[in-house]
Amino acid sequence: MRSPAERHSWVQLPIPALGDKMPLKLFNTMTRKKELVRPIHNNEIRLYTCGPTVYDYAHIGNWRSFVAEDILKRVLLFNGFKVKHVMNITDVGHLTSDADTGEDKIEIGAKREGKTAWEIARFYEKVFFDDVEKLNILKANVYPRATEHIKEQIELVKRLEKKGYTYIIENDGVYFDTSKFKGYGKMSRMNREKLKAGARVEMVEGKRNLTDFALWKFSPKDKKRQMEWDSPWGRGFPGWHIECSAMGMKYLGEHFDIHCGGEDHITIHHPNERAQAEAATGKKFVNIWMHVKFLVIEGKKMSKSLGNYYILEDILKMGYDSKVVRYILMASHYREQMNFTLKGLKAAKKTVDGLLDFMDRIQKIKVTGEYNKDLHEKVKKAKEKFLESINDDLNMPNALAAVFDLTKEVNKTIDERKISKKNLKEVYDQMIEFDKVLGILEIKKEKLAEEIKDLILKREGLRKRGDFEVADKIRKEIKERGYLIEDTPQGPRWKRIKKRIK
Repeated sequence: MRSPAERHSWVQLPIPALGDKMPLKLFNTMTRKKELVRPIHNNEIRLYTCGPTVYDYAHIGNWRSFVAEDILKRVLLFNGFKVKHVMNITDVGHLTSDADTGEDKIEIGAKREGKTAWEIARFYEKVFFDDVEKLNILKANVYPRATEHIKEQIELVKRLEKKGYTYIIENDGVYFDTSKFKGYGKMSRMNREKLKAGARVEMVEGKRNLTDFALWKFSPKDKKRQMEWDSPWGRGFPGWHIECSAMGMKYLGEHFDIHCGGEDHITIHHPNERAQAEAATGKKFVNIWMHVKFLVIEGKKMSKSLGNYYILEDILKMGYDSKVVRYILMASHYREQMNFTLKGLKAAKKTVDGLLDFMDRIQKIKVTGEYNKDLHEKVKKAKEKFLESINDDLNMPNALAAVFDLTKEVNKTIDERKISKKNLKEVYDQMIEFDKVLGILEIKKEKLAEEIKDLILKREGLRKRGDFEVADKIRKEIKERGYLIEDTPQGPRWKRIKKRIK
């Protein structure tokens, strides 16, 4: 079996020549301002994104973060950067409370389903990767599992211990003393004086400071854990935060470019990652911290008790294509709260269907017009607006507006018969270029059955002879077989009938 480092090769997409125009800027949570993306290592961006805790299905809110991070990666590639991307798989150590209390989520999943913790982790890991494929998310270079990097985590705790940042709470674990790390609350803008016990995390007996966190947890003496390891401090398991620091530094180095996650990581998980990494190395951990806003469902917080809790499979079972889900998750700005609604989902389907129909039209239509220089200029302007938008902190609403403006102009020009074959190729190539970021326009070319082809040709012959009654009967027969025929001045076009959403 291949190691986690070997599971996926590097991804590099073809990119346009950009020169020095429109530099890429991202909003850095640490500084609360947009900053230029300047790679530490030549032209390579080293990117870490917090991955799934594989105890249950990822919900639609999780997928909003993962899709936004995929847009970031695609934009980096679009700008000509190489990207080394690491996404962790948390398969141990993530407790139900941010206060280092409660049960491990993997162990909870095992009890819920009557399986071992290892079976639960591998099952939901596979589901996660299946959904990654469905949503057309580019693979990371490495997907390190926490359980396969216990040695690295122990070594990092030992470094912190040697530097005097740790203390032990008997029968509990090894803790990080946040009072010894200057600037601990910088990312979250935490005011220690106003922070009250119980407001965000509960106070564990023996903690020196409310914000202190576990680096290594001891196994309970009264029961056997399924996942536990020996350590210099006693048998137990790693804390959730130490995993990301240890694995990030192993694969990306002690100082790397970008670290991403959901907005819930701003107050605890990412400040803890930063504190333990920088305390151990004495170096800046990450240049830019990027966080994705939560989504709400129909204006309300997502909750199983409210019946508005969706996983990807729930939405696919409603009849929506995964392209529609990807589109709706990326269409709003990642730093704005998204309101996920069924009405919005229907609108997204209509939009995606329209884009796919447009791609179909410009490939199949036959034109004989002269080259349209005005349309050529509009394609160039659309490209510039798109690039300017994605490079302005991943402004996807503006980027999509550039795409829609172009499709509108092209459709109008086709209807007016003021377009050439060369124009169509330029438009098609530019749409494919846009899709290196969007990831929704790829169409698997469908080979039309010979009997359907024969019916289309027969019908066209009847129409030319004026026998419209028989031609209409053939059109209905073609429709019953799952295809729509559209008559255009350039000849008939066909497309498969899309499934209707109730």
